[in-house]
Amino acid sequence: MRDHHYELTVTWTGNHGTGTTDPRAYGREHLVTADGKPDLSGSSDPAFLGDPARWNPEELLVAALSQCHMLWFLNLAALAGVVVTDYHDRPTGTMTEESSGAGQFAEVVLRPEVTVAAADMLPKLPELHSAAHEKCFIARSVNFPVHHRATALVGA
Repeated sequence: MRDHHYELTVTWTGNHGTGTTDPRAYGREHLVTADGKPDLSGSSDPAFLGDPARWNPEELLVAALSQCHMLWFLNLAALAGVVVTDYHDRPTGTMTEESSGAGQFAEVVLRPEVTVAAADMLPKLPELHSAAHEKCFIARSVNFPVHHRATALVGA
């Protein structure tokens, strides 16, 4: 077993001069930075007074699940001799907000559309998706279901 560590900085940039004197007095804008990477402009969801032009944590969680699944799937496909020529996902997430303001994700649904080089590769895809889900570090770390509604195509 080995540990992997991740370091980054989150800096709030939404002080409009009066700090947090009132819930509507400050912006939710922030920057996520890490050495050697472009800055990521973040905010809260617009439903929580955030900037819709910036990424919010909920979107980033859904993106992380999709990315993790895709990267594992591509690796497992390569090891299994399945030639993937295109991969596209349109994941969705559902978060339930309680009357107290707290909330949690109810589910995320990944919708990967995978194109393979030959029709004889299609039967292997469900097993590869299942294995990718079992290995995905992010999916293994969340306490809500991550579903897969995959489709497959054969490339020209």
